[in-house]
Amino acid sequence: MIAIGSDHGGFELKTHIMEYLKNQGLELFDFGTYSEDSCDYPDIAEKVANAVADGECEKGILICGTGIGISIAANKVKGIRAALCGDVYSAKMTRKHNDANILCMGGRVTGRELAFMICDTFLSEEFEGGRHQNRIDKIHKLED
Repeated sequence: MIAIGSDHGGFELKTHIMEYLKNQGLELFDFGTYSEDSCDYPDIAEKVANAVADGECEKGILICGTGIGISIAANKVKGIRAALCGDVYSAKMTRKHNDANILCMGGRVTGRELAFMICDTFLSEEFEGGRHQNRIDKIHKLED
């Protein structure tokens, strides 16, 4: 299951991504927001990040206006490696080398078709492990 959430700035893109991923047969859990009414992105980031950190959901997708604020908020939750990606290569490498578990995007800066390609890449790539695992372990030590 994939956790997904957005603030008002990412709501429109979130709805398109949800439809796209559901058409691929993926199961999603929508943590809000459910309209374009103003809301606070840290509240949504916390819900999605906790669902991923607790193992309730395998990965997460978060969207705000730029993707910056929501990624900062998500990364405050222990065990989360949220990556802001605006291109396919970054989405690929953050999975392969950083084992990112939440994808963040900007609804006001990322086009719909590009967002679909970024999601496809993020959700299909696997962590390479090996020399990269040592770096992930060091990131986890920063949380202590």
